Amino acid sequence: MMPDIFPAWIALDWGTSNLRAWAMDDDNGVLAETESPDGMGTLAPEAFEPALLKAISGWLGAGRRVPVIACGMVGARQGWIEAPYISVPVTPGGDSFTLAPTTDPRIAVMIIAGLSQAEPADVMRGEETQVAGFAAENGGDGVLCLPGTHSKWVRLDKGVITRFNTMMTGEVFAMLTTHSVLRHSVAGEGWDEAAFARGVSESLANPTLLAQLFSIRAEQLLTGQTAVAAKSRLSGLLIGAEVAGTRDYWQGRTTVLIGASRLVRLYETALDMAGGQSQIADGGSLTLSGLVSAYERWKVTA
Repeated sequence: MMPDIFPAWIALDWGTSNLRAWAMDDDNGVLAETESPDGMGTLAPEAFEPALLKAISGWLGAGRRVPVIACGMVGARQGWIEAPYISVPVTPGGDSFTLAPTTDPRIAVMIIAGLSQAEPADVMRGEETQVAGFAAENGGDGVLCLPGTHSKWVRLDKGVITRFNTMMTGEVFAMLTTHSVLRHSVAGEGWDEAAFARGVSESLANPTLLAQLFSIRAEQLLTGQTAVAAKSRLSGLLIGAEVAGTRDYWQGRTTVLIGASRLVRLYETALDMAGGQSQIADGGSLTLSGLVSAYERWKVTA
């Protein structure tokens, strides 16, 4: 069957919960894009190639081998194949690739390496491509925050990632709201901006987070605090604690917030309350820019 289009290469962002692919032309323009719910977290190693082919089969034809440049959790130990970590300081953008095992002759899948840090011990996989995209579009200096399940704070100096820090804020929020005693107080939908701001203010003024968490439950029992207010305050406490703990990254600098719009707005609010400055960048476009940078580097060594 003839393909619908003829890409020069394919950009691939494959995370834990989904994959996103772009068919690219010779000038790195987007010919088409597609998404799939077949994330790394649902696949055994032998299932990655069929899942990818299902997503991009309309872009492949007989007799042509298309390079696929991939980033994200596809290169994790539990992914298609483990791609190594490169230690910082390092220039992001795809200096090391791992060839994934494939049986279909129409694709050659190269996975971008993750990054590691010896002290304090830390790793990242996928975010380095967004950082590379930021550097390609905006120059080589900045402080970046990528909120999420595991938020990343990154220092970029003259195009080099010099250090980074991971905060488990999102995962701790999920655990507290589903598996702790607080789940009885926060089981509500909606949002309370004032309660969120209260939580941020409390953490900024008194970073002893563990001493404040149970008061959420106590207030619900004693004063009838609503579940919406309790959940919003909990989010504020956690994000406020994160912002307080990363002051050495953002103080005196403008922090670039990269991620889902609702979440980055919360970080924007918390940074503003702490006296910081921030601006928001689109994570999807930065991922693609980073994959383009990686492809250009790969072409030099291919």
